[in-house]
Amino acid sequence: MRAVLMLLAIVAIAAIPAAAQQPSPAKAAKPAAAGSANPAAPTIAPVNINTATQEQLESLPGVGAKAAERILEYRQKNGNFKKVEDLMNVKGIGEKSFLKLKPLLTVAEKKAAPSGV
Repeated sequence: MRAVLMLLAIVAIAAIPAAAQQPSPAKAAKPAAAGSANPAAPTIAPVNINTATQEQLESLPGVGAKAAERILEYRQKNGNFKKVEDLMNVKGIGEKSFLKLKPLLTVAEKKAAPSGV
């Protein structure tokens, strides 16, 4: 009986390091979206700076309430942005800030739904 308990203890102790090396389900990496450049980064639809609301603009990294207001004011005074680079014409949006935002922006208009065939 004593030998059986000893054997069980040895097996249990040997199993602990093996279990510790396996990642737990909570810490396991989530599968990346297809075509994602950075597997850890979530896929986010680009923000259209010609139609974005204040809230949508503020959701962009580095864009606070004041910057979002300036973007909306610029758009109201000057019309739609022709290209995303035009965002640098807004006070407070320099090249460095713009380069961080560029992958998250678009000025593309939604394509009209095809007419009935």
